[in-house]
Amino acid sequence: MIWNKEYECMDRDNLRDLQLTRLKEVVRRVYERLPFYGKKFSENHLHPDALKSLEDLKKFPLTRKSELREGYPFGLFTAPLEKIVEFHISSGTTGKPVVNGYTRKDIQVWSEVMARALACAGTTSKDVVHNAYGYGLFTGGLGIHYGAQLIGAKTIPISGGQTRRQIMIMQDFKSTVLTCTPSYALHIAEVAEEIGVDPRKLSLRVGILGAEPWSENMRKEIEVQLGIDALDIYGLTEIIGPGVAQECEAKEGMHIFEDHFLPEVIDPKTGKVLEEGEEGELVLTTLTREGTSLVRYRTGDITRINYQPCDCGRTIARINKIKGRVDDMLIIRGVNIFPSQIENVLLQIEEAEPHYQLILERKRGLDELTVELEVSPNTFFDEVKRVEKIEAKIEKEIEDALGLRVGVRLVESRTIERSMGKAKRIIDKRKSK
Repeated sequence: MIWNKEYECMDRDNLRDLQLTRLKEVVRRVYERLPFYGKKFSENHLHPDALKSLEDLKKFPLTRKSELREGYPFGLFTAPLEKIVEFHISSGTTGKPVVNGYTRKDIQVWSEVMARALACAGTTSKDVVHNAYGYGLFTGGLGIHYGAQLIGAKTIPISGGQTRRQIMIMQDFKSTVLTCTPSYALHIAEVAEEIGVDPRKLSLRVGILGAEPWSENMRKEIEVQLGIDALDIYGLTEIIGPGVAQECEAKEGMHIFEDHFLPEVIDPKTGKVLEEGEEGELVLTTLTREGTSLVRYRTGDITRINYQPCDCGRTIARINKIKGRVDDMLIIRGVNIFPSQIENVLLQIEEAEPHYQLILERKRGLDELTVELEVSPNTFFDEVKRVEKIEAKIEKEIEDALGLRVGVRLVESRTIERSMGKAKRIIDKRKSK
């Protein structure tokens, strides 16, 4: 289902003309209303009038999250405070949060792009959307909520937690669309089994899952355990929240709603714009936001972009599943890896459960990585040789796939703490040394 064919299937030349018109307005708005942009442009000898084409955008400076934090609380607003009707803040845990302000028009834009995202997953007014993303200052819950209501779907604003109660409501309300993090979707399946409910016999048919990087093998695991199609959604508070991009049922990348968000992919080290298909850091410019407008914002997310039309009929660009974050990349003895790469290996191991953590420590002056992994309940820990054999097998699988020797420590089922939101995969003990 395509929610807005006019824009999602627009001729590429017409789309570029629309993007340029909107981009010129945004560049002028931030230049005139945000002093830090005015300063950045001047330092680079730039003026909004220098933007003559979309290609000219690469001349303008990139924007970092650290710069946005300096605007706390209301210094990032590109609309008068009296026009702001809603606040949201980033979910980061370090430093001051980034505050995003929404005007009434912004809420309408957010509802529109989220309706498109839900429609990508086949959502209609006949569906019951079980919305287990967090409500409140985090954007996940309300973003889904606005889009579902615009479509006319029946929305259950249940948020996270109280998993047994969630399962009861899924059964009683016949929920058909599940929206939450991938790790929480697995937790729902796990708890359902514990209480004697077959998760595959729920009415769910599709999951719209995001807010954390997850691998293709994690997708397969979720689909097997819940009996659903698991689709990826992408967004970030600094831009609008969820609804920046969404995977359709073809599962060939997430459609980015380019009439509202202009994407680039750059080399994270040099800032150079990369060609289509090259992997790098995603950079986004808002084209229609009023409350908080951003030009060339560095998301920190690693992906690649594809401008070829999709089999679903949409002509807008697609981005690959997020591989990881620039700041989550681990460099262990000269090897660059992302947690999602390790996850892909682990979920191919028969004895492994989809719950793990990566423990980083410094021993004898060197960084060491240990994968702590839950195994299936039928693994007997009193059989030491069998446990050691499984650990050695997993170590070899990781080394063969990634070229890195790591330690593996098996732990019993339900040992690793479950998350109602974003899973905490990396435990860095080096900082305490």
